[in-house]
Amino acid sequence: MKGTILDFSLQRNQGIIAAEDGNRYEFTSHAWKDRSVPHKGMSVDFAAHRNQAQDIYATANEKIFVYQKFGHKNRFIAALLAFFLGGFGVHKFYLGQTGWGIVYLIFCWTFIPYLISFIEFIIYLCTSDEKFAAKYGE
Repeated sequence: MKGTILDFSLQRNQGIIAAEDGNRYEFTSHAWKDRSVPHKGMSVDFAAHRNQAQDIYATANEKIFVYQKFGHKNRFIAALLAFFLGGFGVHKFYLGQTGWGIVYLIFCWTFIPYLISFIEFIIYLCTSDEKFAAKYGE
């Protein structure tokens, strides 16, 4: 069955899908089978059992839309830039955060940006592709 996610809460791990048949089906994150992260307005395919949605996947069209929406920033490139050139804010310029890049350049002589960029290097490596794309995508 096809539907659209009306609401999803990461804190509660619950959501609601409005199906093409006019009914609404509740679901938990355990029913989510796709690699992407569910979000409000996402088109999905699912199996319905009573008032519960099960075996939920994002539709093929939705996956193309999500990829185009998030752009092409690579978290590994950002991590490498943060590690090797982070003291000068190069990773911030790469991610489109020009203001922060300038701040890093201004304070590069204090070595504080080097410390912060090393922490960001670790964060970028530990972040999933979906979360990175959601935060830094174009």
